[in-house]
Formats: sequence, structure tokens, C-alpha cells
Amino acid sequence: WNKLYFAHHWPVTVCKMDANDCHDPPMYWTIHGLWPDRAEDCNRTWHFNVTEIKDLIVDMRHYWPDVLHSSQNRTQFWKHEWDKHGTCAATLEVLNSQKKYFGKALELYQHVDLNGRLLKAGIKPSSSYYKMTAIKEALTRFYGVTPKIQCLPPEEGEEAQTIGQIEICFTKELQLVNCMELEGESNPVQAHLKLGTSELSVCNDTLPTYYPSEVQ
Repeated sequence: WNKLYFAHHWPVTVCKMDANDCHDPPMYWTIHGLWPDRAEDCNRTWHFNVTEIKDLIVDMRHYWPDVLHSSQNRTQFWKHEWDKHGTCAATLEVLNSQKKYFGKALELYQHVDLNGRLLKAGIKPSSSYYKMTAIKEALTRFYGVTPKIQCLPPEEGEEAQTIGQIEICFTKELQLVNCMELEGESNPVQAHLKLGTSELSVCNDTLPTYYPSEVQ
């Protein structure tokens, strides 16, 4: 693999997406995962063990919660992320244990500070619409690289898409890098999040964009 997608999702949108037991989703962007491109389930024998990240649990629950399932004691979401992505990322020395993988993701979350950056740009949850190009330009200005922004397409009779996920990309040296490939190149992590019938896809630059503050 060549780069890491560091995915943040917007809990309110995630809760709109599918049958779930979301209660009071966090009103801040949380971690979805740290994903190497072009690799999944690299080492099926390397099982997730929550005791290896016991020092991180408080931060994990806050910054990397299982948004769809409110029970605090669930570790399924982290297990899934480790099995599918962590075992692949572990070819890098800085990510070669569960503690390092989850710990580094928490570190990157603070470093990227997506919540703070959006607020600084005046982009906050609202009932009025944003231009997708304005969101993208603000983030590109901050980070110096192009993020990948995913939305739920408009529902029947709606005109606006709903922002759901923002991915910031890193090289293997953990330097920021553009997420989006040049036009025409395929993007293997494209259809990553499929929940029920509604799924996230790269936002349309021309559609008005809703950044919801509550689950409708």
C-alpha cells in the first residue's frame, strides 16, 4: 500500500444512515479509522486484544466511539478496524502493534484537529446550506493538501447532500498528502462505508451541502 486514509466521520450523519441504536451522537468529528489503501485483513491470525490498549481506552471512547452502538463496553468497532486495516498498517514500524496503531491514530487526530479547523473557517453545524467548494477550499488552505470529503446523496425530494466523512491522507512517513488521485484513476477505498441502503460517496461539488446539527 502507498498511503493512509485517516477518516473522520460526523456522528449525526452516521446516525441518519441506518438502523442503529444511536443515542445523543457526539457533536464533534470522531475517528472512523486509519486505513492503508489497497489492503484489507492482512493478518487474520493477529487477533484484537483490548488489554493491549487499556491505557488508551478513555481517549478511544471519546475520540473513536462506536457511534452506531451506544453501549460503552463494546469493542467490536475497534476490533473490526484492527482486523481489517490495522493488521495491514502494521508493516510500518510506527504502527506495528495494536497500542501503536490506535495510539498513533489518536495522536494524528489531535494533530489534524479537524474540529478546530472547521470552526476557525466558520464552518459549523447549521440548518442552512454550505457550498462544498467552500468547505474543501478551507481545508485545503489549512492542510496544504486536498482531503477527500464524502456525503450522503440527497434523499427523495431534497436538493442538498449531507456531509458525513472527511478523510485526510498521509504518506508512509506520516506526511500529509493529497487524498484524491488525478481524475480518471480509480480509488480503491471509494465505497468503504456501506450501511444499509444509504451510503457515502465523494461529495458533489455543485450540490448545496447540509452539515446537520441534529438527527432528523
